[in-house]
Amino acid sequence: MRRRHLLGGAGALLAAPALAQGGFPARNIRMIVPYPPGGATDAMSRLAAQKIQERLGATVVVENRSGANGQVGSQAVLQAPADGYTILGSASIHPMARHVMRNVPYDPVTEFVPLARTARGPLVLVMSPQRPQRTIPEVVEAAKREPARWSFATSSLGAAGHLGAIEFNRVTGANIEIVGYRGTAPALTDVAAGNAHLMFDPVLATLPMVRGGQLRGLGIATAQRTPLAPDLPTMAEAGLPGFEFYSWYGVWAPRGTPAEIVARYNAALVEGMREPAVVERLTGLGFEPVAETVEQAEAFIREDVARNAALLRLANFQPE
Repeated sequence: MRRRHLLGGAGALLAAPALAQGGFPARNIRMIVPYPPGGATDAMSRLAAQKIQERLGATVVVENRSGANGQVGSQAVLQAPADGYTILGSASIHPMARHVMRNVPYDPVTEFVPLARTARGPLVLVMSPQRPQRTIPEVVEAAKREPARWSFATSSLGAAGHLGAIEFNRVTGANIEIVGYRGTAPALTDVAAGNAHLMFDPVLATLPMVRGGQLRGLGIATAQRTPLAPDLPTMAEAGLPGFEFYSWYGVWAPRGTPAEIVARYNAALVEGMREPAVVERLTGLGFEPVAETVEQAEAFIREDVARNAALLRLANFQPE
């Protein structure tokens, strides 16, 4: 699947800023998002692209290239020259690729350099409203009694929601089947329709559907309740102490991209995501900006991958 959009909506062209004279960027930048439109990864990547466009002075073309659990788009970035003109907008799932899929033709940690992590947002556990259960203990009891009648949807293998579902099964002993989808939108649609029954996904996609009645919110994976949904209990309140999961988002380039270009991207994204209007917008969506150097982002990613890989091993997860 391949869709090309310019920032501002499908096929809409923003007024192109003047390109930098005599240096980078001297032409349009292409950001590939390896998942379909409509999910949190797409939305956060487009926000990052907007900040890059504003601060570096070049039109950023956002291209959705989904397929093979993110491999199609990610590999397309690696196949482009490492000159800063083709970048990847993705999420915490990206560096986990080799831990959740067999025969991934690239190493997402060593062959990509993170230009910046941009934001993070907590996961919400939602359920099909067609089911009678209204609390997590009721779900666990029903799933243990009839596990074949329950399934978790996940937007993609290795996504934060996938890891949250694995941890949920581990700590509750529910052993609910986890079904991978090609993106957030089709997964949530199936949960709303009752074809799947549970899903962990970030607040950006889940809370509007909870408020609209298409989904039932069961809990949020944060230490405290969120003002955005004060009636939604934390997972700890629902009987799972210490259950905290966040999805985070970022922008990558092929390893070997000139250091000065990497530094310019990092400065543009760190400054752009800290703009008061952006912070207010993110906060209103349940997200918070991340401000790190490239070195700090790389250190965080190494630790995050190690933690998540350990969780997968504990769950005896086998790459597919």
